[in-house]
Amino acid sequence: MVLAWVLSLLALLSMLVIQLERLAALEVMSVNTYVEAQKQFIAAEKALLECEQHLSNITVIENPPCHIQSVGKNLWLLSSKLKPSLEILIFLDEKNNIVTRLNWRQNFE
Repeated sequence: MVLAWVLSLLALLSMLVIQLERLAALEVMSVNTYVEAQKQFIAAEKALLECEQHLSNITVIENPPCHIQSVGKNLWLLSSKLKPSLEILIFLDEKNNIVTRLNWRQNFE
């Protein structure tokens, strides 16, 4: 009887160790996914910032890292080509060459 109790206790402890190993592996994967997503988000934001800075003279950039679309009356919609796709709406004051960011959003597909 005692032997069966000890064996069941060992089985429970081994299952606990297995579950803890799985939990630790999932946590490592979660942290790696978070870090990678943050890097991609920063890269997409940098691409938009580059297009935003050179909007008045966009021909300076040979291969722009974003899609540029005019939405009328000095308003421009810029969206990144990278994932995650970010979109910003900006106002370009052509007299003073000042760019003002009105809003931004993440474009989910």
